[in-house]
Amino acid sequence: MDDLKKRALDYHQFPIPGKLSVESSKPCTTQDDLSLAYTPGVAEPVREIHADPANAYKYTNKGNLIAVITDGTAVLGLGDMGALASKPVMEGKAVLFKRFAGIDVFDIEVNAKTPDEFIQTVVNIAPTFGGINLEDIAAPHCFYIEDELKKRLDIPVFHDDQHGTAVIVAAALLNALELQGKTLARAKIVFLGAGAAGCSCAKLLKLMGATNITMVDRTGVLDTNRADLHDNNRELAVAPSSNKTLADVMPDADVFIGVSAKNALDASLIKAMAKNPVVFALANPDPEVLPSAAFAVRDDLIMATGRSDFPNQVNNALCFPYLFRGALDAKAKKITDKMKVAAAKALSALAREPVPAEVLAAYQLQSLSFGKDYIIPKPFDPRLMNYVSTAVAEAAE
Repeated sequence: MDDLKKRALDYHQFPIPGKLSVESSKPCTTQDDLSLAYTPGVAEPVREIHADPANAYKYTNKGNLIAVITDGTAVLGLGDMGALASKPVMEGKAVLFKRFAGIDVFDIEVNAKTPDEFIQTVVNIAPTFGGINLEDIAAPHCFYIEDELKKRLDIPVFHDDQHGTAVIVAAALLNALELQGKTLARAKIVFLGAGAAGCSCAKLLKLMGATNITMVDRTGVLDTNRADLHDNNRELAVAPSSNKTLADVMPDADVFIGVSAKNALDASLIKAMAKNPVVFALANPDPEVLPSAAFAVRDDLIMATGRSDFPNQVNNALCFPYLFRGALDAKAKKITDKMKVAAAKALSALAREPVPAEVLAAYQLQSLSFGKDYIIPKPFDPRLMNYVSTAVAEAAE
């Protein structure tokens, strides 16, 4: 860990601080170039955009520019670190947008005293961008912020911690259930964690056909008798019963999805799950249960985590660059459920295809094929753009 800390800090500091720079996309080496890039020539696109705002997509980078915006209240698994401390994460997000989908990003860290102040800040700067990626905003404020921005803006707004996670989880679960001889419609699914990611995952799975989902948080099972629920998890509450704890609902579960905290799932509870279970332990950087502990209990399961050093990494980089690429290409005004479902199904389908040699080389593998240790594509798969972005654009149109 000491070595990782040094390498990470050196990576961010040298040869220049940070991970981003701004480069001109047009030449500016002569007097004529200068007269076109700035005054007097720049007045011409100004007039065209003033006459028709849609011309901003023709004469500026708006159509390929995303804002990655946060208030720093839920940074990774570190919690409320503040706006400034979140900047390395936002810069990292920008790197992934550019590397995987060719999308430019400005990272914006906002000191806001209230959700409404944050919302107004985003609304005020929105004309610059073709889309808004909300990041690392704590629940339940994240729900309100996204909902209000969707109402007030005419460009796509997407909270990746919610919906990006949901898309990848849905894609991976479709394939895991098929391999285990089960279906989404009949699977008994237990969630541990009812925050932004958990709620969004559960809602997307319900939209795609799941019928038996039980949510559990620190207090216990979310049932309709609970007075402490908010609007975004109240709709996921089940009818009251004698089942009040995680231990109560794990017996005969087909699927466990953890979006909670390190070591939150006792491996002994996996013993009680149904035959051929699916366990997604997605807390980062330390999962709810380590694969070694889970497989020590039983060997008929399929497991995924959020980590790259275990098989089946649930990685949002498989979603957000390509979902925004498709949305921008289609000039979509918003991200719809149809677009999210299309992205999930495209990812699911790609994992079933033969893996190209360049992917094997990137991960130093001799072979890789659809199965229990490969249920979702790898982030460096060059086919992701074509599969996911095209599916999203078609769904948008």
